[in-house]
Amino acid sequence: MWWTTHIEGGPRRVNHAAVAVGDKIFSFGGYCTGDNYRDWRPIDIFVLNTLNFRWSEVPKPAPGEQLLQRIPFQRYGHTVIAFGDYIYLFGGRNDESACNVLYQFDTNTYQWSAPTVHGDIPAERDGHSACVIGNYMYVFGGYEEMIERYGQDVYRLDLKTFAWKLLMCQGDPPVQRDFHSATAIGGNMFIFGGRSDLTGIGMGPDFYSNKVCYLDTQTLTWHNPALEQGCHPPCGRRSHSALNLDGRLLIFGGYNGRTKEHMNDLWILDQDSWRWDQIIPFGAPAPNPRRRQALCRVGSKIYLFGGTSPYNGPPLFFTPEQLSMLPQQDEDNSTKLMDHNDLYVLDLSPSLKTLAMLEVKNKNLSTKGLPASILREMFYMSASNKISKPLKTVESLSSG
Repeated sequence: MWWTTHIEGGPRRVNHAAVAVGDKIFSFGGYCTGDNYRDWRPIDIFVLNTLNFRWSEVPKPAPGEQLLQRIPFQRYGHTVIAFGDYIYLFGGRNDESACNVLYQFDTNTYQWSAPTVHGDIPAERDGHSACVIGNYMYVFGGYEEMIERYGQDVYRLDLKTFAWKLLMCQGDPPVQRDFHSATAIGGNMFIFGGRSDLTGIGMGPDFYSNKVCYLDTQTLTWHNPALEQGCHPPCGRRSHSALNLDGRLLIFGGYNGRTKEHMNDLWILDQDSWRWDQIIPFGAPAPNPRRRQALCRVGSKIYLFGGTSPYNGPPLFFTPEQLSMLPQQDEDNSTKLMDHNDLYVLDLSPSLKTLAMLEVKNKNLSTKGLPASILREMFYMSASNKISKPLKTVESLSSG
């Protein structure tokens, strides 16, 4: 594994949701410190072309268009999954309210619809998880808005009939939680991390489990496997990223609210041996510690973008209007965090050509005589996007 690419200038987003379809990655919503998430404006959609690392933004309909009635409002804490050529968005919230409407996005036409659903429709929530196994989307946990508690129920949506069903599962389920991850590996849904408080109603101190639980979706049974003796698992965390890496569970980064620690560690769980191993890829730079980023795989590459990290540099500039948009009870002290607009690429099996291009770039070697196709690839590996601009500091404005 090699970190091969680091590019700035993409969408500056935190707590967004993204999924890959073909050679494109679609990123939906999320927030940026100081933006307005009280109004009911259409959700942001950004598309990454993984062939050249270029971002583009999907245009929004004009105000008043009928399309707005079936387009999700701008939100964070939601989930998206891909099924065929469609992406399904569920849950999430803005600063006013959470949502439980199911939305369908056509990746060919870039049009939204809201399928008619029936059955045991989950209540409004954010911070839940979702994954696809077979023809079903499974939703677990999250913070349930109406009853103000962390959830531990499993809902299943039939993506053919749009029927929701509350599953009656056996075994010992994970404790109630939000901002965990759910990863489909075979017929199992693996749950890791997340924030709990053991009371289930958000009244106790935060608790961060590092146990792995999985639901066998054939038998609807929860399992809590014992790790290999002597294995040291990653610490508990929330707002991390996870994906299925060829039948193994991979996690990156996240945050532990008890220790106030952001992380950038990379771990892989082998479900045959039930052993965790920390992985340190080659290449530089590696992503700095962060949470609420997105992680998607396309082919032999993993794409990581966005999130937020501790910031100790010169004070960032926010207008009075932006400061007024911050939550009154800001537990994370958002002005001491930096929201990212960057993109990192982790190549699982880099070619000799890729490694040679990295050597040329890192050592500033002459490119005279190289084919135009190679020069173009090297340009895309380092040229910033222009979706968002660098953040400004108070000092830079006063000196300018």
